[in-house]
Order: sequence, then C-alpha cells, then structure tokens
Amino acid sequence: MKVTPDFSRKIIHVDMDAFYASVEQLDNPELRGKPIVVGGSSARGVVSAASYEARKFGVRSAMSSVIAKRNCPDLIFVKSNFDRYREISAQVREVFYEFTDKVEPLSLDEAYLDVTQNKKGNPSATLIAKEIRARIKEKTGLNASAGISVNKFIAKVASDINKPNGQKTIPPEKVLDFLEQLDIRKFYGIGKVTAEKMYKLGIFTGADLKAKSLEFLAEKFGKSGSYYYYVVRGVHNSEVKPNRTRKSLGAERTFSENISSEVFMLKRLEHIAEEIERRLAKSKVAGKTITLKIKYRDFTLQTRSKTIDYFISSKELILEVAKELLYQEKMKDSVRLLGISLSNLNTVKRKKSDNTEDKREIAVQLKFEF
Repeated sequence: MKVTPDFSRKIIHVDMDAFYASVEQLDNPELRGKPIVVGGSSARGVVSAASYEARKFGVRSAMSSVIAKRNCPDLIFVKSNFDRYREISAQVREVFYEFTDKVEPLSLDEAYLDVTQNKKGNPSATLIAKEIRARIKEKTGLNASAGISVNKFIAKVASDINKPNGQKTIPPEKVLDFLEQLDIRKFYGIGKVTAEKMYKLGIFTGADLKAKSLEFLAEKFGKSGSYYYYVVRGVHNSEVKPNRTRKSLGAERTFSENISSEVFMLKRLEHIAEEIERRLAKSKVAGKTITLKIKYRDFTLQTRSKTIDYFISSKELILEVAKELLYQEKMKDSVRLLGISLSNLNTVKRKKSDNTEDKREIAVQLKFEF
C-alpha cells in the first residue's frame, strides 16, 4: 500500500446525538431534560442508549441496567420503539441525499458522506456539514454532530470531538499533526484491550504509534498492525460505498435467568434459528459460515464458528451446525446470552470502479477549500 496519504477527498461523518434516547425525549416532552435510557429495567436488562443527562452519571450503552440505576437513582427507563427510530432515520437520510448520492449508512444513526463533488456545488465540506445539521434539526427536531476530513477514519474520530450538537473539521494541512497528538484511545478501531496492550509497549499517542515499524506492529498485533501503521500516517483509502454489501446476518437473545442445561440452550437456539431464517428470506441471501455466540454469567464472551461447503438459509441446517458448535466443547459456566450469525454470504460482489483519481502533490491539494 502507498504510504503517501490521499488528501483529495472531502468526507463527512454524521452521527446523531444519543439518537434513541433523543427520539424518546422528542416524542415525550415530559422526558426532556431528564436522565433516561432506552432499555429494560429488569435485573437482566441492558442499556441500549442513554441521554446526555444520564451520561453525566456515567451511564453508557451496553451497561447493565442494575449498574446504570446504581449510578443514577433517578434514571428513567423507556422501552425501545425501533419502528419510530427507523422512521426518523429515513428522514435523516433524505437530508443526506439533498447534498450527495455518495452516502454510506453505518446504522440508523450515523453515516459517511462523500461531498468532494456535491449537489450544492459548495466547495466547503465544513459549510456543507453545518447546513446538513441545520436541515436535520429543521426536519426532525433532533441534533446531529459531524466530523469533516480527508478520509472516513479521521472524519469518524473528529465527529466525536465536539459532541453533542457540534462539528470538527480536520483540514488536509492539519491531518498529520492531529493524528500524532491523538490519544491512542481515541483511534477508531482500538478498543480497551488493545489500548492496554499498547500502553505496555509504550504507545500512548499517535506519535508513539507512528514511531513503530510496520514489522513491529505486525508482530504485536497481527493483521491489525498494518492498519495501525498506515492509518496513523493518514492513509485510509476506503471509499464511501453507497451500496454496502451485507457481510453477515444474525440474531441473539438475552435470558431472564442464566441457563446451564444444554437441552434448554438448544430450545433457545431453535427460536433464534427461526428468526434468522425469516431475516435471510427477507434479504434473499444465504451463507456458508455459522458462528455461535455465547455470553456467560460473568459477561465473558466466546464465539465458535464453522464454514461449510454450501450456502444455507433454512432453520434446520442452521440449527444443525449451531448444535454441533454448542457441543464442540464443554460450557465453562452458566449462560446469559446466545446468538447465531451467518456470514460468508452469497451477496454479489460489486466490481470496483477504476481508481482514476488525480494523484496531485500534497502541496497542490492543500489549496482545496475545506
């Protein structure tokens, strides 16, 4: 891969602020200004989303509801309404398409936009992001934050800097300095475990990461080492893909009580396989790789996978492989969650367009208005 970064693109990452919780506060005025979470309040509940009022108490998504309530005794729990979230998400995407057709949704509440060439003829990605956020507010009543830069990686990192209801531009001439000064924990794709490993290796900032050789990073982090080596140098060539090909499809269930009997687990897996069969039929896809996800009582996670020689989509065949994976080794503890996912799908791979981008020198690219 070429180490010279491409500064010719203008990418925006738009991220709705506390989306699910904000929708609930929008629809229920009595919840505005109060600490709320979307999720179950039971002992087995998990927080799906937290309002900014709740986040002040350390409440975060994926947190146990028990811990969330302990952190914030006045916390209000609201049941999720995904039909409503999808409705608002569709309205937000309509705004995106007012500016560009190069939109790559990541989820209901965030997306990448390539505005290098845009429908408004506006050369400033910064001003476009500001206008997009204003249109979203006007159309939905909700706030969005944005990150603007030369590639998807930096734009995503930047969108989190001035949250909520803000935006941050990292122009071409500041990209390398920004990455060098960035705390390693802020790098998208570096989680808590990897960050701890990097700390032990003396890597605390982008500059520390940049000082390591490709061979060193590959040795310590495998395939991810190459990604870290290039991304800290501003090299991230992934294009905004308007038609993202689905890579996997799955379903999972958290149980009201821990399960230790494999017989009961099989019954739950049967229901999950039925749900996947429905989703596969709706998406008109099939897959070859089946992955069983197991979350134990202590929240440790284990996955077991198997790839077969043919595509499957029926619940019977999915369950047959899942059953094999279940009995692959003995359970180390009682189980609180089971999930099945199907990957290696038979989705048609789109032919990559010929990359004829102008490879001008960085000195020329810095003249672009951002």
